[in-house]
Amino acid sequence: MIVLDAGALVALENGDRTMWADLKAATLAGVDVAVPAAVVAQVWRGSARQARLSKALAGCAIASFDDVARDAGVLCGQASTSDVVDASVAVVAVSLGATRLYTSDLADLRHLLQTLGARNVKLMRC
Repeated sequence: MIVLDAGALVALENGDRTMWADLKAATLAGVDVAVPAAVVAQVWRGSARQARLSKALAGCAIASFDDVARDAGVLCGQASTSDVVDASVAVVAVSLGATRLYTSDLADLRHLLQTLGARNVKLMRC
């Protein structure tokens, strides 16, 4: 399982070759890719210019915010942060057993994952 945050979606939208190659390799290997619903809301604007993003999301499972909202709020309190979107990314990654999390926000996600005691999620810069 791979989880993508907003930075990963922006990279895909901007045509980042490395990010597209990683996504394609994961798909070909049968690795599931998830994106928290709050992340989709953060980047989706519905314009025709988001055709690449639409294509990328078509191959991803959208993880419900309803399922993680309380845990994300608790994590914000425990980690002394207020970014519920980043918290939802960390909670989704842990709850789905993700092995990789693609992010442009390494420091914040590392802190949140450490707060959760998650040691098996590898952070990937995008």
